[in-house]
Amino acid sequence: MKLHILGTAGYHPNERRHTTCLAIPELGLVFDAGTSMFRLRDLIATSELEIFLSHAHLDHIVGLTYLLDILHEKPVDKVRVHGLASKLKVVREQLFHPDVFPVEPPFDSVPLDDEVAVAGNGKLTHCPLVHPGGSVGYRIDWPDRSLAYITDTTARPDSDYIDFVKGVDVLVHECNFPDGFDDLAKLTGHSCTSHVANVADAASVGSLILIHMNPLEDSDDPIGIKTARDIFPNTRVANDGDIVEF
Repeated sequence: MKLHILGTAGYHPNERRHTTCLAIPELGLVFDAGTSMFRLRDLIATSELEIFLSHAHLDHIVGLTYLLDILHEKPVDKVRVHGLASKLKVVREQLFHPDVFPVEPPFDSVPLDDEVAVAGNGKLTHCPLVHPGGSVGYRIDWPDRSLAYITDTTARPDSDYIDFVKGVDVLVHECNFPDGFDDLAKLTGHSCTSHVANVADAASVGSLILIHMNPLEDSDDPIGIKTARDIFPNTRVANDGDIVEF
């Protein structure tokens, strides 16, 4: 199974990173819809798309407007956008308000259930995350592998979601700031490097992939990878276009 990391920045794109979107094309699964979602067009491999939103901040939903072009060039039978009912309402009423975006792409809004069956005989569950306005994290368990996606939250040693992600093969986790920015991370609802690595270690995950980096840190190492690896060695910083086999 291949996870395509289409975008790895938070807040806004920079010259090397677009905002967050992940896809497993062979299963028609997409997580969040950042500015990198335009890259989905060339990856569509199924007749249906299931898009799961973590929350409704613009850097995670603006790519839904790109569906108009994506589906024109790569039409599919059905698109479902999943999320908390309150966030889907915001998307419908504000992102697709006629004064903002006058032509709404064809998709169904699907409020999250406790458990969602996904392609590949998988089971998707979600948990609440601490973030301004609220956010959710996702976990997908297939018979032979598992993946968790945690973005836009402030990681702590006692984070409630540690049990939720415990033992997953791959944990994709936001890491907006390097160490030393704890106050700003708490204010904005984001995470620093060592705290994320400690979560991965406490949850005994197989590997840790860091995304949602501060776009002002436009460098090869925006979060201090050595700091993370000293705590949890099997850590990598994702770059736009990475493909992770798991």
